[in-house]
Order: sequence, then structure tokens, then C-alpha cells
Amino acid sequence: MGISDNDVQKQLRHMMAFIEQEANEKAEEIEAKAEEEFNMEKGRLVQQQRTKILEYFEKKEKQVELQRKIQRSNMQNTGRLKCLKAREDHLRGVLNEATSNLSKISADGNRYPSILKGLMMQALFQLLEKDVNLRCRHKDEELVQKLLPECLYELQQVWGDRSNVKIDTEHYLPAECAGGVEMYAKGGKIKVTSTLESRLELIAGQIVPQIRTALFGPNPNRKFFD
Repeated sequence: MGISDNDVQKQLRHMMAFIEQEANEKAEEIEAKAEEEFNMEKGRLVQQQRTKILEYFEKKEKQVELQRKIQRSNMQNTGRLKCLKAREDHLRGVLNEATSNLSKISADGNRYPSILKGLMMQALFQLLEKDVNLRCRHKDEELVQKLLPECLYELQQVWGDRSNVKIDTEHYLPAECAGGVEMYAKGGKIKVTSTLESRLELIAGQIVPQIRTALFGPNPNRKFFD
């Protein structure tokens, strides 16, 4: 017996339904796999970007911390320099005050002659030359002429030789000079300054550390004292 058209149609519909079902199942399988791969790739990309973001902000945080340290260091250095400058200004003020008080010494008629003689002797012993030119303040010229023979005599007793000292009556020490003398030898090639200012400067250079300690206390960072 042949297959009727109805049976053929039923078989065709059955086959089509089966094929459609298989196709739907395959499509669902593909879609599920695609969804799974998508989620995996999305998770990977999200994690990758999260890591980059974290690294970026960590780098920025380190830069900010470094900048903060640099700024703190600069502020500390600036403050330290200001402190040091203030100390040096104060120290310079003390020395300037001492310099301004030197004129009181030369104004003391009882003390100044012996001080001037000492300054002259120091200069003569530093030179130990036979021919010497002496320069002093104009107001001290008479006193220097009076003291000079004594100085030359004492120099000869120690040195064993005698200096010929000529007072420069054309060029004097500045009027604002506190006192003392300058001596020249060898046509001006050798010069010895023995003034009150030069002695103060020499002494100040030697005792500045002690002055700093007296004014500001001992330096806690100082390791060596020799």
C-alpha cells in the first residue's frame, strides 16, 4: 500500500519539528557558550582595567608622597637657612657694635698710648725690615712721633738691628679709623696692618665659635671640636 499524502505531510511536519528543535537546542547551546565566553572575556578585561587603575592611583599616590617629602624638605631647609641667617646677622651685629666701640679706646688718653705702642711693636716685629714707612691717623701723628723712639729701641734690643722708620706725612689713615698704624717695606710690596679694626677682626675670627656658643648654646650636630 502506498503512503497517503496525509502521512507524508505528518512525516514532513515531524521531521521539520525535529530539525527545528535540534536547531533551537544548538542555538541555545551556542548562545550559552557565547554568553560564557563573553562573561569570561568581560571579567578578564574588567580585572585588567582594575589592575591598571590601581597601578595608576598607586603611582600617583607615590608621586604625591614624594612631592610632599620634597616640599617638607624644602621648607625645613628654608627655615634652617633663615635661622642661620638670623644668627649670622645677630653675630654680625655684635661684632659691628664692638667695632663701633673701638673709637672709645682711642679716645681714652690714659689707655690709648700704651695700646698704640703695642700695635706699633707688633707691626715692627712682623716686618723686621731696615727701611719702613709708617702710616697713621693725622690726629695720632704727634703721639706716634713720641712713641717711635721707644719702639725702635726695644726692637733693637730684641732683633739686634735697627729699623729706619719714616712717618708718611702725605697719606694718613682714614679719619673714621679707630686707631693704630699701617707699615710698608720694600717700596710698598710688604704691608702690615696693625689697627684696632684689624686686631678685632683677627680676634673675632678666632673666637666666633665661642661667641656662637655663648649666644645660641652648643650645636647638637657638631661632632668635632678640634
